[in-house]
Amino acid sequence: MSLVAVPFYQKRHKHFDQSYRNIQTRYLLDQYASKKRATTQSSSERSLTERSSSQRASSQSSTGGVCRLCAKRVSASDEEEVEKENRYRSLEASYGEAKRQRFLSELAQLEENVHLARSLARDKLDKYSLEQMMDDKLAWERHSFEDRMSRAPEILVRLRSHTIWERMSVKLCFTVQGFPTPVVQWYKDGSLICQAGEPGKYRIESRYGVHTLEINRANFEDTATYSAVATNPYGQVSTNAAVVVRRYRGDEEPLHSIGLPIGLPLSSVIPYTHFDVQFLEKFGVTFRREGETVTLKCTLLVTPDLKRVQPRAEWYRDDVLLKESKWTKMFFGEGQASLSFSHLNKDDEGLYTLRIVSRGGVSDHSAFLFVRDADPLVTGAPGAPMDLQCHDANRDYVIVTWKPPNTTTESPVIGYFIDKCEVGTDNWVQCNDAPVKICKYPVTGLFEGRSYVFRVRAVNNAGISRPSRISDAVAALDPVDLRRLQAIHLEGEKEIVIYQDDLEGDVQIPGPPTNVQASEISRNYVVLSWDPPTPCGKEPLMYFIEKSVVGSGSWQRVNAQTAVRSPRYAVFDLAEGKSYVFRVLSANKHGLSDPSEITPPIQAQDMIVVPSAPGRVLASRNTKTSVVVQWDRPKHEEDLLGYYVDCCVAGTNLWEPCNHKPIGYNRFVVHGLTTGEQYIFRVKAVNAVGTSENSQESEVIKVQAALTVPSYPYGITLLNCDGHSMTLGWKVPKFSGGSAILGYYLDKREVHHKNWHEVNSSPVKERILTVEGLTEGSLYEFKIAAVNLAGIGQPSDPSEHFKCETWTAPEPGPAYDLTFCEVRDTSLVMLWKAPVYSGSSPVSGYLVDFKEEDSGEWKTTSEAPTPNRYLKVCDLQQGKTYVFRVRAVNASGPGKPSDTSEPVLVEARPGTKEISAGVDEEGNIYLAFDCQEMTDASQFTWCKAYEEIADEERFKVQTEGDHSKLYFKNPDKVDLGTYSVSVSDTDGVSSSFILDEEELERLMALSNEIKNPTIPLKSELAYEIFDKGQVRFWLQAEHLSPDSSFRFVINDREVSDSETHRIKCDRSTGVIEMVMDRFTIENEGTYTVQLQDGKAKNQSSLVLIGDAFKAVLEEAEFQRKEFLRKQGPHFAEYLHWDVTEECEVRLICKVANTKKETVFKWLKDDVLYETETMPDLEKGVCELLIPKLSKKDHGEYKATLKDDRGQDVSILEIAGKVYEDMILAMSRVCGASASPLKVLCTPEGIRLQCFMKYFTEEMKVSWYHKEAKISSSEHMRIGGSEEMAWLQICEPTEKDKGKYTFEIFDGKDNHQRSLDLSGQAFDEAFAEFQQLKAAAFAEKNRGKVIGGLPDVVTIMEGKTLNLTCTVFGNPDPEVVWFKNDKDIELSEHFSVKVEQSKYVSLTIQGVTAEDSGKYSINVKNKYGGEKIDVTVSVYKHGEKIPDISPPQQAKPKLIPASTSSE
Repeated sequence: MSLVAVPFYQKRHKHFDQSYRNIQTRYLLDQYASKKRATTQSSSERSLTERSSSQRASSQSSTGGVCRLCAKRVSASDEEEVEKENRYRSLEASYGEAKRQRFLSELAQLEENVHLARSLARDKLDKYSLEQMMDDKLAWERHSFEDRMSRAPEILVRLRSHTIWERMSVKLCFTVQGFPTPVVQWYKDGSLICQAGEPGKYRIESRYGVHTLEINRANFEDTATYSAVATNPYGQVSTNAAVVVRRYRGDEEPLHSIGLPIGLPLSSVIPYTHFDVQFLEKFGVTFRREGETVTLKCTLLVTPDLKRVQPRAEWYRDDVLLKESKWTKMFFGEGQASLSFSHLNKDDEGLYTLRIVSRGGVSDHSAFLFVRDADPLVTGAPGAPMDLQCHDANRDYVIVTWKPPNTTTESPVIGYFIDKCEVGTDNWVQCNDAPVKICKYPVTGLFEGRSYVFRVRAVNNAGISRPSRISDAVAALDPVDLRRLQAIHLEGEKEIVIYQDDLEGDVQIPGPPTNVQASEISRNYVVLSWDPPTPCGKEPLMYFIEKSVVGSGSWQRVNAQTAVRSPRYAVFDLAEGKSYVFRVLSANKHGLSDPSEITPPIQAQDMIVVPSAPGRVLASRNTKTSVVVQWDRPKHEEDLLGYYVDCCVAGTNLWEPCNHKPIGYNRFVVHGLTTGEQYIFRVKAVNAVGTSENSQESEVIKVQAALTVPSYPYGITLLNCDGHSMTLGWKVPKFSGGSAILGYYLDKREVHHKNWHEVNSSPVKERILTVEGLTEGSLYEFKIAAVNLAGIGQPSDPSEHFKCETWTAPEPGPAYDLTFCEVRDTSLVMLWKAPVYSGSSPVSGYLVDFKEEDSGEWKTTSEAPTPNRYLKVCDLQQGKTYVFRVRAVNASGPGKPSDTSEPVLVEARPGTKEISAGVDEEGNIYLAFDCQEMTDASQFTWCKAYEEIADEERFKVQTEGDHSKLYFKNPDKVDLGTYSVSVSDTDGVSSSFILDEEELERLMALSNEIKNPTIPLKSELAYEIFDKGQVRFWLQAEHLSPDSSFRFVINDREVSDSETHRIKCDRSTGVIEMVMDRFTIENEGTYTVQLQDGKAKNQSSLVLIGDAFKAVLEEAEFQRKEFLRKQGPHFAEYLHWDVTEECEVRLICKVANTKKETVFKWLKDDVLYETETMPDLEKGVCELLIPKLSKKDHGEYKATLKDDRGQDVSILEIAGKVYEDMILAMSRVCGASASPLKVLCTPEGIRLQCFMKYFTEEMKVSWYHKEAKISSSEHMRIGGSEEMAWLQICEPTEKDKGKYTFEIFDGKDNHQRSLDLSGQAFDEAFAEFQQLKAAAFAEKNRGKVIGGLPDVVTIMEGKTLNLTCTVFGNPDPEVVWFKNDKDIELSEHFSVKVEQSKYVSLTIQGVTAEDSGKYSINVKNKYGGEKIDVTVSVYKHGEKIPDISPPQQAKPKLIPASTSSE
């Protein structure tokens, strides 16, 4: 195993192979090895040839068959060949040796060079390793040295204030030292100064500990307090100075700064760790109402993201650091910081700032929170007071202050009520009986040691406001008690704490109070304060206050009923205009002290007055929805609480509050305004007494963004290159800065060069430029800056690297300047410009590709290229973001695609407006569009087919403010097409309108009406027929002036006002009419009214010819006859009928103009119809009832009226359709009154019955069995009577089970009654039917007497009596005769005869008196029988025949089958 000493750098870098050698060296070694292999191979081949030759020679010698001459010749030739071969090989060997020697010398030289290079590399690596080791050692020593040298920043020379003139420059300098070197940040009024935000405005330098801030060309807005903050890990220091910029003129210009003059305090403690903080999402200006909840939240990216170490988040409202409370909750972590409000009040309104503090500096974001008043409890009541504070709390006394509400839209506040509530209870007690007028009130009567909260309510003429937010709890304690504590040290380390009063044990009666004075004076009260007596003793002190009118000499105790425990007291009920002096006495249980010294005279009066109105109000542009308002402070601004700002839309005089909590500075940003609207502002000052008068109104200002430099252009595209020049195109900046873009500046540089070179010294207006003088084959990059009135904007980012080489491709170059308009929920319109380089043939169309922003697959809108340079892309998904590109197509195919467009969100903007078409007052057709988001730089661009309209002969564009109209001078079909409008310097505001043939015809019709005006008519010419048969022709115009005229024309002949044609016109209502008293056959024709009112004309015609005229004539004649008829007794209502609830048909008519002599008659078929009662004509109603209507009631019914004035007749024929309608009406009543179906069993079968008020077979009734309609048959017979309808089921079987329905139809509805005849119901009915059937059969076949026997027989004695009858029975019955219920014994006197088993007779020969009596015949078979009694009366000859009733048919008595005959 060989040991190789490897150099240390190979050990370090693990270079054990030969890969570090030069490539050329490896090539030479490979060449040498290959040649060496070739030489070895040739020598081996030569030795092999020599061996083969010797073998052939030996073989030839052995044969011996060759002659010597031939052998000699062969030997000579072989020797010659060998010689030649040897000579060739010697030459080849000498050449190879020379070449080998040359190669070896080169290889030796190369190996020497490689050895030298390896030696040099080894030396360098060794040197580098030593340097690295020394650096590591020095770094450790440097760290320990730095730790020893570390110290917090210290300012050696502070900033100095400066006052300069406008447009001068100023330099602020200070010197700071510290280790590590402090990082310095500059602030303007608390806001971090960013050089990139205003290029060229500020210049910040730092050299050798001297830091400078240079402000170039200062203006009035640069007046501020500038601060420099130096920070390192060991501390932070700051210094500040004021810069005042004065003007040469006294006039001030409006401020455009959006910041509020609030200086946030610098953090005293900064986290040691360095964090980079980036705001991803920020809360914006927020509008809420009292009582609502809101969360202000920012999403942050904090780098590095350490779980245990985080920067500190601070929330400020205005300039006050916020802390968590029951109203606010804070959260910081998980990449967000939030501030939540559980119940908003106006106290919460203000500018909220989130500050993230770390070693890397302070990152902050601010936005305003506006809180409006909640809806008042009483309409017109003021808003709630706010910012409730408690001051000077003592044992039984506290002063409460608050801020008044803004009453822009309500009546002024006339006072306030203060309520108190003891903590732990819900019992609110009103402290004052009458409203106090100032925002301060001393509350007395508190109980010592208890805590209270307070609230305030405002009062105006409409009512009382909602209460304010309750105050923080305040304890009724004497703050001086803590100062009276005294510590006494005992032996060792012990001590006790006692009150100073405990050391005053000998004091019994206290001394008088001292230093009595009026700490607060107002018109309603005076607050007295004093110092307790010294010494005061152990016992609790009380105070009594006495007052005296100056000069009176008498003292009056103020608090005689209630002693005061606090060294404060508010004295009320002081006479206005009088001066008072006061004194105070102290007391305890031992007695009353002497009075204190008397105060100087004090008069109850307001020490502060209402502030004067603020000065001049200036409004300046800020953003699209906000305006900066600033004003001069009032001349008298004593104890100001702040200002209220009001705004009003110009021309409306409807003022609205802009802020709902007083602001303490004289500049305010009013948010939430409507873009493009014009506003006026005013300001009022507020203090505890009230609000000032309104300031003067500001000038009218239109809400627009402030004027700034434009943003940077983008989308730089190479459009063509010919080897020495490049044609570039780019897109317009997204924001013009509020002013029209005047041009563009281009800079270029070669790739990898540092310096940029100006391309054009003067701005170019077009967005395409050819850059000349380029070097072919070089790479270039470009950047572009736009310029407007405000200056030159930021340059764009450098473009891609473009190579300067000639384009020769046959396909066209890229399209460029891709823009989008009319972005809606599912579609958008895309525009582009044609490529500059068209290729080998002209461009014939374009292909449009699109895809979702995060997708990788391009889709083509259509396979066929579009010939236009615009395309409406539809069927997109709402809310998705897409990107697009365009490819130009010529004969060679699609060319290079354009640059990918910027992402486009497919979603309609809120408040999107569309183009409207209309006609103005002069009849001109126009397309109109409004844009509320315009700026001074915005312009309307009208296009047809998305090409800008330049044809002034056919179109005219008129723009006023944010309204623009495109007028058509000579509208025609050539104007059909798609029109679009776009507004520059907005967020893509655009719209389009398709003017098709139908819409153009509509507009031209409206235009024609205006240019050729017509008098609009409310009603065309019409006719009306009066009661007397008069005909009125009339029309009504919308409006007629007093100078209007008209003509009535009948059959081309004008008619004038006359007795036959009464014409009149009411111009106030626009009604023109003509009345004709008698309308006859001669009046057929055309009626026309012609109107003229100035230039306006109109006419209306009515054609009364043929059937139309006959209808009018007949109606007029009818009305005339009706009028004549009504002069005498007549029918007001002719005969008509209805059906009563009792199912009776009632004929009714109404009569009018009757008198006592008037005769009324009912007739049927011209025959007087008798009724029980005559109708009462005075009631005016005559009725005739027809009960149980049937066909017999068919006929013509008449009602007649007659007296000396005339007669009238009303006729009603009951037949046909009238009769059918009556039956249907009766069916309706009967159907509603129909009873449920009932079952009745008969010998024939089962009968279903439905009872109703009336039934007739003419009614439309139906029976159903199991939903199948039943037809009358032998098995099921349908019938009815006047009271019911029935269905007879003859000989029922099992098939007859089921549901049966009875239905009666009244022409509109079906009335149904149902019965389920199955199961037990059917079984019971069937059993009963069987019984009745058997009984009927027995009844039919039993023995019976058919007839022939009277009930009484009278006969004279001696006569023969023959009683004969006919009997029936099956089988033949048995006949038995009885006398007085006893069998008759047959004899010559009594004989019975039966013939044909049917005729039976009893004969009594020679009747005697004994034969009188009751004779009975008994007829019976197995089914039963009957018995008939006959009474026989015998009288003697000559006697009077007895008076008896006429004989009648004898009535039988039934004999059951089981009963035996007697």
